Amino acid sequence: MNRRIDDGVASRVEALEILLRWMETGDFPDRLLDGVAPARRGFVMELVYATVRWVRAIEYVIAPRLRQTPIAEAEAALLLGGCQLLILRDIPAYAALHTTVEALKIVGPRLAPIRLVNAVLRDIERNLDRDLDSLARSPLALRTSHPDDLVAQWTARWGEERAAAICDWNNQPAEVNVLTLPHGPTRDELESEFLQAGIKVEPHPAVPEALVLGHGVRVFDLPGFADGAFAIQDPATLEAVRLLQVAPGQRVLDACAAPGGKAARIARLLQGQGELVALERHADRLPLLRETLERLAPGRNVTLHQADATRVEADDLGGKFDRILLDVPCSNSGVLRRRPDARWRVDPARTSQLIRLQRHLLDNAAHLLAPGGRLVYSTCSIDAAENEEQIAAFLKRYPQFRLADFATLLPPGTDGAYAAALEM
Repeated sequence: MNRRIDDGVASRVEALEILLRWMETGDFPDRLLDGVAPARRGFVMELVYATVRWVRAIEYVIAPRLRQTPIAEAEAALLLGGCQLLILRDIPAYAALHTTVEALKIVGPRLAPIRLVNAVLRDIERNLDRDLDSLARSPLALRTSHPDDLVAQWTARWGEERAAAICDWNNQPAEVNVLTLPHGPTRDELESEFLQAGIKVEPHPAVPEALVLGHGVRVFDLPGFADGAFAIQDPATLEAVRLLQVAPGQRVLDACAAPGGKAARIARLLQGQGELVALERHADRLPLLRETLERLAPGRNVTLHQADATRVEADDLGGKFDRILLDVPCSNSGVLRRRPDARWRVDPARTSQLIRLQRHLLDNAAHLLAPGGRLVYSTCSIDAAENEEQIAAFLKRYPQFRLADFATLLPPGTDGAYAAALEM
């Protein structure tokens, strides 16, 4: 940008550029926010995440007003402007219209697309009540901007009322949670320290180990963050580590360890006695894993190892393990409010690939577990095929194992997760 523009337009320019990249490449929107100026990051994130989350409903309103598919820059501007008018209703309509059109002039300065975007957005503004009413009367999947197959699956399993509650939960912006760590400050101690520093925080209504941060708080500025006094983590992740039943002296494998939050919790539970092997397949994720462990569990007996958990052998890792955590890649269907783009990547073909990968990971983990050991399989999915059915099939293949315990979390209230403890 060569000319000076105000923050409102600058925010829409950055949001448009991120949306364009997402539309063209499918890159995760959160990865595209790194270059946004810190002062605008929160608002740009809100614009991008809301647009990605609500794209199906926005397209439903826009489509009848178009004769043909517009160029990519105009399409992104229509989605961004439509989101502000239809979803982010606290933004004044005139501000949404003006700043979005001005941003398009900078990102894609061609007269015809600019005129198209201006005309369509103004028509939505004039007919907003009609469009909102039409959306409200649409089928659940459309009015909540979810894929039809996903909502049909939830409705068949839990009924339309619970399916609607899950959809509504997924459309709420996710809060940032502070979790206590084993042998670290208590929740009350952390809350007191934050409040003394003027940081707004509230106890999580459903999770005793968690605090909810107020909007606009930078986690890096929290007292104790650099010293590893707490973790920034989804509370739903606690169940898998709880089921693992870690005790000092054990030899533990975290088979899919990055980004490292669960591994750090395990390392602290070991209290320097025993060993944790943190395994990660992808080399580019090792630095983040190392940083997390050094901050949250410094000086613990942790070994980082790069290998494919579907193939690695016990001898490669120094022998078998008393405990194995297998937090597998999954569809993310339980954490769609935290991953606004993930709902558009859930499809039968991809889910089938993930289920095969999960099966291979389970099969190999079974050979890494010492007799009498415990293997915990966990996902952030609410799909039975990735959870209960996957474990049932495993137990048929390996009758020497038994299901010792399990946990299922289902929105609303917390994000969705599943964990199963398997023992030999």
